[in-house]
Amino acid sequence: MADFRKLAMAAIMADGKVDEVEVKVLQKGLKSEDGSYGNEALKFLIELREAAQKKAKATASTLTESFEKFFFKVMTDIVLKDSHISEREVGFLKDHLLADGKIDEGEWKFLETINKKAKSKHASFEEMYKTIEAKRAKMKK
Repeated sequence: MADFRKLAMAAIMADGKVDEVEVKVLQKGLKSEDGSYGNEALKFLIELREAAQKKAKATASTLTESFEKFFFKVMTDIVLKDSHISEREVGFLKDHLLADGKIDEGEWKFLETINKKAKSKHASFEEMYKTIEAKRAKMKK
């Protein structure tokens, strides 16, 4: 049987980037019946972003602003669904956002956003955030 997930990924990445038209298709196609984005949608977007980052690195380009904006909106909506950053969500962020050991500008802005918007945060998030903030400060010197 065909793997439609891989097929969709290949079709979206055929030109090497996720452009505005493709973002609009993703926005419509990944929404659940209640208008929200679920964990499967996020999993697909994470895989797509990883593929797009590899292509961008190989061609010395960047991810499109429209895709980055959409990706981090979905991430924010899911992580802050209950306004709390749980220990499980911190583990998820570490596995998917910090897996390469680097935090790009979009990822940092996302972390700043959820840090400000969350009504409560697990101690492991606070620790992770402070560690990343300190590393970024050292890099700027």
